[in-house]
Formats: sequence, structure tokens, C-alpha cells
Amino acid sequence: MEQVVEATGLDAAHELLSAAYGRMRLNGGVRSATLRMATRALGRVRFDEVNGRIGLEVDSEPPGAYLFGHLTGGRICYRSDGEERRLVAGDAFLAVPPGSSYTATAQDPQASMVVLSQALVDEVAEDVRFVGCSPLSARAAAAWRSTCVLLHDELLPVFGSNRLVVANATRLLVATTLATFPNTGLVDPTAADRRDARPQALRRAMAFIEDNAASDITAADIACAARVSIRAMQLAFRRHLDMTPMSYLRSVRLSCAHDDLKSGNGSVTAIAARWGYARPSVFAAHYRAAYGVSPSQTLRSR
Repeated sequence: MEQVVEATGLDAAHELLSAAYGRMRLNGGVRSATLRMATRALGRVRFDEVNGRIGLEVDSEPPGAYLFGHLTGGRICYRSDGEERRLVAGDAFLAVPPGSSYTATAQDPQASMVVLSQALVDEVAEDVRFVGCSPLSARAAAAWRSTCVLLHDELLPVFGSNRLVVANATRLLVATTLATFPNTGLVDPTAADRRDARPQALRRAMAFIEDNAASDITAADIACAARVSIRAMQLAFRRHLDMTPMSYLRSVRLSCAHDDLKSGNGSVTAIAARWGYARPSVFAAHYRAAYGVSPSQTLRSR
């Protein structure tokens, strides 16, 4: 469900921003301000659409989460850790990493914001921190923005009550964000990770995936079951199976969907959603690649 809050006047706008993004101190601005914020939640990810006819300057305490955004209109300037970043329409950005206080000025901002907690990032990539506020490339920024739009405009309104779809979509967004913005995970595995990426760990991870394919499991859950770090577990899958753990999980779920189709346990769309596919077209493409026929052909031939 979308929540919409509208604030009139500089003080009310300041209170709204403080409640959404952390305690701020107002330094000045245009008194005749208006600000509108529409918020939706996708599991533990929050999407904010911010539109303001406003000019203000604030000092902010360190935010408790990662504040990513895409500016579609107006201007924002962030100053933190001795750096100044001026953003204009079309820019994707991380406001500041958690732990950094900042000063921000905004003039008529129109922005799509995504709020991610460190705990959520840890489920996808263990002990990773974002260290840069600008995308690695324009192409990466465009892909990240497209992912945000897909989740906010298409998946969330339709599949918000489907646990597996929401979980998969959430991890897709986190993984895309990690691939877009500089972070400490963009380094080679350590010597310990290489040592731990053994067949025994891989077998434990595979067994856990196969036993829990119907549940919402994360990379952190799989690594815990394998008794190694996330990076070592990922390396084990690449080294011995030439795939990622999440690719293996998808193949197991696809096999379960295949069994459901053969037994007629629902429609193609229902079976796809049951096993984490929000878009039947994606499910059909993966299924055909794996089994050489369409899901509907399997369902009809039972």
C-alpha cells in the first residue's frame, strides 16, 4: 500500500524529511515550501517518491540506512567528509554512507529514493560496505534505475503478497545496487575464502538449497548452512559447478515447478509465482531453456 504525506511550509517539510531520513537541523530556506512524499514498501526495501517546490539547507546526523536515489528534476548538493557532490536531473546517487553526517541543499527536488538497511545488504554479500556515492558507469546506473522502476511499478503492486517473489525481487535489487555503486565487495576472495571453497562446503550448501527451495532463503542462510563465508561459498559454486548459488537455487525451483506442471498442480502463472517468478514470460524462457518445451506444453501433456 502506498502512503502519501504532503507538507506545507518549511518547518513541516523539514519534519517530514527528518522522519524519513534521520534527524536534521534546518539552516534556512524558502518559507513558502511544499513537499509531497509517496512511500511504498517491498518487503524490507522502501521506495519514496519525493516532489517539492522548496528550497532549503539542512545539517543531518548520520543516516541509519543507505539512501540511494535518482534525481528526475531540480538540484541537490551533498557535502560530507570534505567532499561536495552537486546532483542534477538524471543523476543516480548514494546520499552518504551510514556513519557520515552531511549538509544538504535542495532546490525543487524531484527524486525517486530507495532505502536499504545494512542488514539486508549483509544477506546478499557478507561484510560489504558501500564506499562511493557515484555509480561505476552510466550503463550500470541505467540498469539500476530500470530495476527500481520494474519493482516499484510492476512487481510490487501485483505480487506484494507473494513471499518468494518479494524475496527474489529484493535480492535482485540489492545485487544490482552492489554491482552499480562502489563497495568493499568488489575485491578478490581472500586466502581463507579460497581454502574454504571445498567440495564438502559445496555439498552442504547444495543439500540446504534442495531441502529449503520452497522457503525464502538468502545467500547468508546458504553460507551459514555450508559453515563458510558468503564469499567462500560463492567461490565454491563457481569453482566446482561454474554457477552462482542463486543460479543453483533457481534451477532447483525450476525443477520443482516442472514437477508441479507434470502433476497439474495449478496454472502456469500460479506455479511460476509459487516458485518465485513474478513474470510468466521469464519463467517460460527459463523453462524452455531447461526442458526444451513451454510450461503450457508440459501442463497439457500430463
